[in-house]
Parts: sequence; C-alpha cells; structure tokens
Amino acid sequence: MTDETLASRTEAVRDRYRATLGAVPGGVEERLRLAQEFGRLPTEEAIAALRHIVLTDNPLGGRVQQLVHFGQLLALGRAHPARIHAQGALHAGATIAELIGVAETALITAGVPAYALGTEIVAELLPPEDGGDNGDGGDEV
Repeated sequence: MTDETLASRTEAVRDRYRATLGAVPGGVEERLRLAQEFGRLPTEEAIAALRHIVLTDNPLGGRVQQLVHFGQLLALGRAHPARIHAQGALHAGATIAELIGVAETALITAGVPAYALGTEIVAELLPPEDGGDNGDGGDEV
C-alpha cells in the first residue's frame, strides 16, 4: 500500500469521526497512529464503519444517539468519553437543557455520582461568564 493510499484511508476514518462528533478525539488519533505504524488500519476502518452504521443509520437519529451515549457513559462513570459524546450531542443539534435532562435521568438510574459527573460536564460546556457581573445582578464594581 502506498503512503498516499494509507493517508487517504486514514483521513476517511477521521472524517467519519468529524461527521458524528465534530472532531477527532485524541484517543482515536493515537489508535490511528498505531494502526498505521503496525499495519492495522483495517481494524480502525471496521470500527469507524460500524460506528457510522449504528450512529447514522439508526431509527433514533444522530442527536438522540449522542444523548444516549452521553447518558450511558455517565452511568458507567466514564468521564472522558462522556465529555466527547456531550460535545457530539451538541454537534448533532442537542441543547444544553437536553444534556441536563440526561444528567437528571442518570441520577435516577445510576445515582448522584453519575448526576454530578453529568452536571460537571454540562457546566464545562457553558459559555464563560463575561466577568462584568459580580453576582449581585448589578453592573457596579
């Protein structure tokens, strides 16, 4: 296989992640580097193809799929992938309110630690406060 073909196939895998998540997670980049280095790109292509089928060729649709992933990962206590899928949900059109709803559902199904993780992730996704308000509602300094 030529370097150009390998690069093209690797970029196609990245494109699938960009389509569903809006970005290529760092862990995927590491797996792709290893796959290229050790001739295992077909494994990554198979994973990307399966993810694509499950996420985009599914009756739930991409937004709901990402919200489900977020909730399942909260229940499992998997902070890093939960963050990735929260971002993916926003990329797919979900709202912050929907992410909060998922965190609240995780409270019932997996307890306070899952809820706390969910609210922590959602809070990280909020735009930063402008710093002009000192918390009392006024503009005075």
